[in-house]
Amino acid sequence: MITLHIEHPITDYTVWKSAFDRFAGAREDAGVLGHEVRRPVDDPAYVVVDLWFATAGQAEGFLEFLRTRVWADPARAPALVGRPLARLLVTEEVAQMPAQEAERV
Repeated sequence: MITLHIEHPITDYTVWKSAFDRFAGAREDAGVLGHEVRRPVDDPAYVVVDLWFATAGQAEGFLEFLRTRVWADPARAPALVGRPLARLLVTEEVAQMPAQEAERV
């Protein structure tokens, strides 16, 4: 699995999330298998997004779409601050939290 890992500061999470949700169809069309959105506990004005793909080519294509069609247009990327940090990651290993630890979370 390939992960397109993106992180950047934002001005308003609700505005950012609304824009993110508007691109659900584009993510599906690009082959996104799933995603995860996180924010640092000490910085609500920062967002970290992982998008999962079957191939690096799919991830690279979607990253190009983001750079040229989304992030380059403030109307399509409201609440975005600066230029996002993005990189492709290959999954080498996945481990699960032991059941007894998961129950405590």
